[in-house]
Amino acid sequence: MNGNAIAKIILEQSKRAHVGHIGSALSIADLVAVLYGNILNIPSPDDGDRDRFILSKGHAVLAIYAALFLKGWISEEQLNTYCANGSLLGVHPEHELTGIDFSTGSLGQGLSLGVGAALAAKLDNSSRRIFVLISDAECNEGSLWEAIMFAAHHKLSNLIAIIDLNGQQAIGYTQDVLNLSPMRDRWQAMGWNVKEINGHDRAEIVHTINNLETTSGKPHVIIAKTIFGKRVSYMENQIKWHYFPMSDAEYQQALNEIATSVS
Repeated sequence: MNGNAIAKIILEQSKRAHVGHIGSALSIADLVAVLYGNILNIPSPDDGDRDRFILSKGHAVLAIYAALFLKGWISEEQLNTYCANGSLLGVHPEHELTGIDFSTGSLGQGLSLGVGAALAAKLDNSSRRIFVLISDAECNEGSLWEAIMFAAHHKLSNLIAIIDLNGQQAIGYTQDVLNLSPMRDRWQAMGWNVKEINGHDRAEIVHTINNLETTSGKPHVIIAKTIFGKRVSYMENQIKWHYFPMSDAEYQQALNEIATSVS
């Protein structure tokens, strides 16, 4: 599984359904490809001791649907129901769908879910890890910082938060809406182990996660520096692609650029 394969499906399904949130999904394509291809210990979606994954920035779920399809956990027929009436594949994830552990979409809530799941794993004496992928804009939310404090207090070392630091949100660039730089210092001050990586570098993502101590000590946060709309030149770092669907010409250009992109 690689980021190009995820990105291609994001474009195809966004165009077919004529919906937006494309740039948000593209920014996490590489992170999702590595997590589902190399990191998450999920022998099957119903294995009780599997790792848990929570997409707190639920509007980017099309990247997850792509991964579930590539893993063989949902069919092509199911994938093609994205945003159709009665489909479980909506704009935000629903836990009734195979491979989705938690329904999300209300921003700032996913880390709280992750904290609960991590604490439950500790109480069960389970080695399962909890991964939560959050947006940098979600760090504007007070509920997230309550979860951060709770996790540090309880030494939830099996909790790994990954921040998609793409620098923008629905209404503007994050530094203008609410500047939280330097992000590293804020999480570190709250008692977390902090790593900073290139969120598009497969080897760096794998190496960083595989070297985390998840049996004791502090919870972990990986600040992944990403590019909003990655792989599509006219979408990169452009606010409009948080919501806008593609025209036919834009779609064809995007497909062409993905086809020539280095995975």
